Amino acid sequence: MEQVSFVFPERTILTVSEVTERIKIVLEDTFFDLWVEGELSNLRTPSSGHTYLTLKDESSQVRAVLFKMQRRYIRFEPKDGMLVIARGRISLYEPRGEYQLVIDYMEPKGIGALQMAFEQLKAHLAQAGLFDPARKRVLPALPRRIGIVTSPTGAVIRDMLQILRRRFTNTHVCIYPVRVQGDGAAEEIALGIEALNRYPGIDVLIVARGGGSLEDLWAFNEERVARAIYQSSIPVISAVGHEVDYTIADFVADVRAPTPSAAAELVIRAKAEVQGELQALAERLQRAMRYRLQVLRSRLDACQQRRVLKDPWAPLRTLEQRLDELSARLARGVQARRRLVHEAVERYESALMHLSPAMMIILWRERLLAFDRRLSAAQRVRMRREREELERLTATLQALSPLAVLARGYSICRAGADGQVIREASAVAPGTRVDIALWQGQLQCTVEAVTTTGGGHGRTDV
Repeated sequence: MEQVSFVFPERTILTVSEVTERIKIVLEDTFFDLWVEGELSNLRTPSSGHTYLTLKDESSQVRAVLFKMQRRYIRFEPKDGMLVIARGRISLYEPRGEYQLVIDYMEPKGIGALQMAFEQLKAHLAQAGLFDPARKRVLPALPRRIGIVTSPTGAVIRDMLQILRRRFTNTHVCIYPVRVQGDGAAEEIALGIEALNRYPGIDVLIVARGGGSLEDLWAFNEERVARAIYQSSIPVISAVGHEVDYTIADFVADVRAPTPSAAAELVIRAKAEVQGELQALAERLQRAMRYRLQVLRSRLDACQQRRVLKDPWAPLRTLEQRLDELSARLARGVQARRRLVHEAVERYESALMHLSPAMMIILWRERLLAFDRRLSAAQRVRMRREREELERLTATLQALSPLAVLARGYSICRAGADGQVIREASAVAPGTRVDIALWQGQLQCTVEAVTTTGGGHGRTDV
């Protein structure tokens, strides 16, 4: 029988890391640049500054990461639930074996990223109180020194200087040159506002730029510039773009001018207009002074016709007479008052004499002696009465005393252990021992015989 043998190909065994690396290469080579639309969820930004999130639609989701370097170019603030369009590449996070979208750029769907950033910053600063109308300051009527923060080149500064020279040649203008668009422009504008605030004598500030797109005007939408305008101790006019353009600086500034040229006309009045107003005020002042002089002259004429001015001493004489009358009344009043006070003092002295402690002691001493005499007399009467009563009761007691009866020859006979008094002869029997109490002494006897007779006149032989 023929023998059959099988030969199998050699197996290729890969490690997990090798498999992951091959998959990562395939994903990155295949999906190296794509746009993905989805809803943001699970947004979180740890201390590293990287933003981790999830893009999802009705049935699927994909993890994504926006690294810190790319985050700087995102103008708006991503929020959970926001619908966005993201551009990036698919990569594999090897430690967990999960693929993710590495985002390079992102914008809100349906609205530009700059417009979204503008609305978010506007709401944030409004909530912080930077747009509060109560803090808006009034521009000075005639500033002597004006500070301008703008580009030193271009038509904007030339037009503003020409208008200022035409309206009021005496005005001093301080220009702080800055870039008004591009990277670093917002920082330069903010530094210019702060520098002119430190410059002595500046009465008002103008932050100006010509028209342009939203991207061109974006430096004036930065929070750094808004904070600098808010913290300025000098009133600020925002003159950015054309009349239809609005920036964050316009909302924070004390006054918004539709154009830089309008700001130059707004910040200072025309010299001829000021001179005209001064001339009108001077004429009004002259008319008012003439009218006032006429009124005062009329009052002077009327005063000169008054009797008091013709005889100025007459009121004085009347007052002197009135003074004499009042002096006499005062003297009479003083005397009457002195008499009343003297009488009152005498009454009070009499009352005080009665209420004097020495007088009170004398009165109470007299009362005490009288009470002592009355008490002694009462004691003597009471003692005499008590003595007589005691003698009467003593005599009665002597008459009723059993000892007095015994002294007349009577005796008391007792028998038994309890010493019972014997009143009848029949109460004892012959041979009974009895005790007989006499007026002086006591006898102990034995009954030999008992004789009972009527009427208690028995005879007992001992």
